[in-house]
Amino acid sequence: MIRKAFVMQLDVGRQDEYRRRHDKIWPELSALLHSHGVDNYSIFLHPKTGQLFAYAEIESEDRWQAIAQSPICQKWWRFMADMMSVGPDGSPTSIDLPEMFHLD
Repeated sequence: MIRKAFVMQLDVGRQDEYRRRHDKIWPELSALLHSHGVDNYSIFLHPKTGQLFAYAEIESEDRWQAIAQSPICQKWWRFMADMMSVGPDGSPTSIDLPEMFHLD
């Protein structure tokens, strides 16, 4: 298991809508994540900056990266693009965070 953390940027004033959309996450997206070895996935909001901190446990980086190629993931990105920073391919702009400490 690999612990993965990254940050994304939410647009100002969009926290309620972001939460609403994630509260109703599509079952096919949830199934896709699980089928690609993603577990224990959480996203947290820094209320003053709009920065989103995401944490997931994944089986492999290759399987994690493969999610981006799926039509359902790309559809989700389009669905979310109106409220967050995205790249040219429509994916959320994100910065991977290296693990600096872990305590079991």
